[in-house]
Amino acid sequence: MKFIVDAQLPRQLCEFLCAEGYEAIHTLDLMNGNRTSDKEINALSLAEQRIVITKDADFVDSFLLSKCPYKSLLISTGNISNKELKDIMNKNLPTIVAALTDYHYVELTRNSLIEHG
Repeated sequence: MKFIVDAQLPRQLCEFLCAEGYEAIHTLDLMNGNRTSDKEINALSLAEQRIVITKDADFVDSFLLSKCPYKSLLISTGNISNKELKDIMNKNLPTIVAALTDYHYVELTRNSLIEHG
């Protein structure tokens, strides 16, 4: 499973996913860094079948309207520390991976994982 971590999320999330055995890049790793447009992120997601991890609801709208990005994990935890985010991801990673195998759009809150479709 391959991921691209969007600009509003910390690079540490990308490092965590790599340490867990997944291929992950952060928008900072792209040529335009955190200024990479949503359109470019969607194109990369489709071309490389990368799951976009984001806090940006625009990716949800894009998916619902045009089925891109390839897949999306929306982080809707509100403002939390990087440590709290890592703890939530660590606790839920097997469930997240299973959900993303079957669903194209998944949402992670502080207390639940919601599979949308």
